[in-house]
Amino acid sequence: MADPLDTELTETARARLVDKLLADGAITSPAVEAAFRQVPRHLFTPSGISVEAAYADHVVVTRRGPDGKATSSISAPWLQAAMLHAAHLQPGARVLEVGSGGYNAALIAEVVGPHGTVTSIDIDPAVTAHARTALDTASYPHVAAVHADADKGWAAAAPYDAIIVTVETSDIPPAWTDQLTPDGVLVAPLRMRGHTRCLTLIRDSGHLVATNALVCGFVPIQGAGANPVTPHHLRGDDVTVFVDDPVTEALDLRALPAALDGPRHDAWSPVTTPPATPFDTLQLWLASQPHPHGLLAVDRQRAADLAPQNWVACPALLTADSIAYLATRQLDNTTWQFGAHGYGPRAAALTDRMLDLIGTWDRHHRHQPGPHIAVYPTGTAPSPTNHLRLLIPRPHTTIAITWTSNGHPA
Repeated sequence: MADPLDTELTETARARLVDKLLADGAITSPAVEAAFRQVPRHLFTPSGISVEAAYADHVVVTRRGPDGKATSSISAPWLQAAMLHAAHLQPGARVLEVGSGGYNAALIAEVVGPHGTVTSIDIDPAVTAHARTALDTASYPHVAAVHADADKGWAAAAPYDAIIVTVETSDIPPAWTDQLTPDGVLVAPLRMRGHTRCLTLIRDSGHLVATNALVCGFVPIQGAGANPVTPHHLRGDDVTVFVDDPVTEALDLRALPAALDGPRHDAWSPVTTPPATPFDTLQLWLASQPHPHGLLAVDRQRAADLAPQNWVACPALLTADSIAYLATRQLDNTTWQFGAHGYGPRAAALTDRMLDLIGTWDRHHRHQPGPHIAVYPTGTAPSPTNHLRLLIPRPHTTIAITWTSNGHPA
């Protein structure tokens, strides 16, 4: 029976959203287009959300923790479409979704069709209960919504042709690869030194390789796989450096807050960029260096002197008593310039190092697709051959980031 709320208003809003996704190039296949036209997104949003908000191309937060931070959400439609395409879903496929909410699982069910199976798991029973109710209301009773820890997957319905992870993870637990078919695809938002990329991962001789990487943001994984970044508060909650690797976590940063009270050292590179042009490979390039690294987050209203333009967080090179972080400034209406701000006794050396890295990125990597990313079971990763390969150890795996230029080391 049709949902009485699915009136002409919601149908029009849904059609408008799909038309936008098509125009933006987010939807590139008839199967994914049909899924978005069919599934009523408003049935999966919390009560009180307007039709306009339900069908906007934005995230809808569905649950928050005691601290007010989002613990569950419906991802932005453009990102959901990208992940559906990345998973290479075919009619009849068996799919596991890690991180439930219902809407994405319904989209998957539409793509794999009546002969496919979809299992959606979440560690929060309130999330799976909401997903179950919404799926039933939207006429998807055949989609399973299961209360389970993401770290363990769901062996009962394995093996899967695709596993789509909709929570940020810093590691790939063995259960995900164990429950994947030999030719299966794992789509997962993997955090690497604080930078999250939605990776399309396939098997290659005992490890996983990424065939695509997309900048994204998700709520962090909970349960056994939880591994939050380590915050170092330099001025209360106004200025924080987030650390996400063992090398930097071992650094004693107690002298760093005092450095911020000193003068700022500014250095500017000849490298420029047009406005509103992505440079996410630069951010990942800076994070890929064998040097202590963090992400600087600044409250722009209460620490305007430190604010690195309009970023939530930006890459920073660290020592125990100094910091240099990526900066930009507007030269005119068509040009922004890259540079670095530094504090502490080693600020000049750190900013010079960052300018060198910006120049290398501009010469060798700016117009390339990005690094080669592979995920190895712990103990099997190759040793770094030079500074162009960074190994990030995690409990279950080692992430290898290798930069090349035209297929060769830069």
